[in-house]
Amino acid sequence: MKKASGSEFFYQLFSLLFAIIVVHAVYVTVIRPNAVAIQSQQQAHQQAGENVIAQRSLYVVLKDFEQETCFILMLWALMIMSYKARLSLLEKHMLSQTMLKIQPGASILPQDARNLCRPLQQLPPRQQQMLAPRTLLIALQRFYATSSIAAVASAIKQICDSETDKLDSELAMIRYIAWAIPSIGFIGTVRGIGEALGQAHEAVQGNIIGVTNSLGIAFNSTFVALVISIFIMFFSHQLQLMQDRLVQHTQDYCDNNLLNHLANDTDEVSR
Repeated sequence: MKKASGSEFFYQLFSLLFAIIVVHAVYVTVIRPNAVAIQSQQQAHQQAGENVIAQRSLYVVLKDFEQETCFILMLWALMIMSYKARLSLLEKHMLSQTMLKIQPGASILPQDARNLCRPLQQLPPRQQQMLAPRTLLIALQRFYATSSIAAVASAIKQICDSETDKLDSELAMIRYIAWAIPSIGFIGTVRGIGEALGQAHEAVQGNIIGVTNSLGIAFNSTFVALVISIFIMFFSHQLQLMQDRLVQHTQDYCDNNLLNHLANDTDEVSR
């Protein structure tokens, strides 16, 4: 488990660096040069005394540092969620495999549990760490030690509940990013309004170019941040739903393929 956690940490670190490089490269080569060209053209027309109808350009809306930061965080969050979604799909694929060779209608006694543990213990280490094999192995070991079906059912439920809490806690970074993006947008709003107030004396003299550009920073940063936040929250809820379904399907799998076959010695004697 520590190895898996370490690999996930390095994945998140390198995905952040990748997001910074890619987004900044797009901004430097495409967005900011086009935004500067559009704004320079509009300012030239306004200074010439021409009536210019300002057209909202996507390059101008996205050009500021706050929007760039929001897109970096968005790409980082999407990469983290894709990593977790891939793990969930691998876990789901594990449920389609035959991990316990039990004939339909057969009963498992406590002394049979040790033999059923061996195929699970022979799985590759990566598969042994998955939820379904781990739950089945602990449940069989509990049945061998206690001969209690109730103890097995309690162990399965405890493991699944613990996995739900673990998966929910691992989404804390995604929730933080989803919270941070609107906050960065509001920082842009404060910065833009502050710059506009600092140029109020120019607007009184008839030069409103600086004020309009600063107000554009204020409103564009908030607009972009809120849109990205809605986008991230949607995929975050979809990922959480996928993980919750995985845990529930794993618990159902253990109940149907193991718990329903368990029988203690007193049950066999009564039969």
